[in-house]
Amino acid sequence: MASAKWAGQFEPSGRLPAAFTTPGGSSFTEFLSVAAPDLLPGRRPLPPGLVADLAPHGTTIVAITCAGGVVMAGDRRATMGNLIANRDIEKVHRADEYSLVGIAGTAGVGIEMIKLFQVELQHYEKIEGDMLSIDGKANRLATMIRNNLGAALQGLAVVPLFAGFDLDATDPATAGRIFSFDVAGGMYEETGYDAIGSGSLFAKSALKKRWRPGLPVDEVVRLAVESLYDAADDDTATGGPDLTRRIYPVVMTGTAEGTRRLTDEEAGTVSEAVVAARMANPGG
Repeated sequence: MASAKWAGQFEPSGRLPAAFTTPGGSSFTEFLSVAAPDLLPGRRPLPPGLVADLAPHGTTIVAITCAGGVVMAGDRRATMGNLIANRDIEKVHRADEYSLVGIAGTAGVGIEMIKLFQVELQHYEKIEGDMLSIDGKANRLATMIRNNLGAALQGLAVVPLFAGFDLDATDPATAGRIFSFDVAGGMYEETGYDAIGSGSLFAKSALKKRWRPGLPVDEVVRLAVESLYDAADDDTATGGPDLTRRIYPVVMTGTAEGTRRLTDEEAGTVSEAVVAARMANPGG
């Protein structure tokens, strides 16, 4: 990632610049701040004024705890003003083997932040020989959001949702944890479920009625898709299941076995069942 910046600056011997060989900490973000600070999302110069309308925005993400872990799901729509900029964007991703991250806000900056976060976790594990705790992962993500505050104040805000399986939990049945953030990098642990994005109010209202502790994974997957359907029903920026184009929500699980994304066939089966049930009872 940073090597392109230094491509024309190698010594005749072909050795890497000192920034790549000097011992440092376990944070890849800190390394970039020294070696190539312009590659960090929050370090690029922006034109004066608000620039939010110049970039697509993504919504809506839900995260729900279940028996033995968590489920995270996101709709596939990105908007730019009153236009649909993308119908099949993927806003939920694997952060590492046991955690998931989803983004709402400026899509391009958010996807870049997710990729940097993934490298950050890999870099720490390679340097330290161990995986960060789930609290440590959430703290690293909070720092990245804080570093993007300047761009956020100009309209390019990114607000992630982070969840995963806590390997240090004493009871695996309740090991699923969820963390939300504000635009300034404030971090908050959520209980049971949470949602972000323009459709989050409607998604959380649906979850509030249906969620209870200890639900099995398959029920929570169905609940996640139903909450996104409710969000799409009331929020124009949230896209519901598109049965014609076969575009379904991205649904991922995080359990003791690791993270897993439902296949398109699995997500489609759940989505079609939700739509069929709403045909009989549109109000849910």
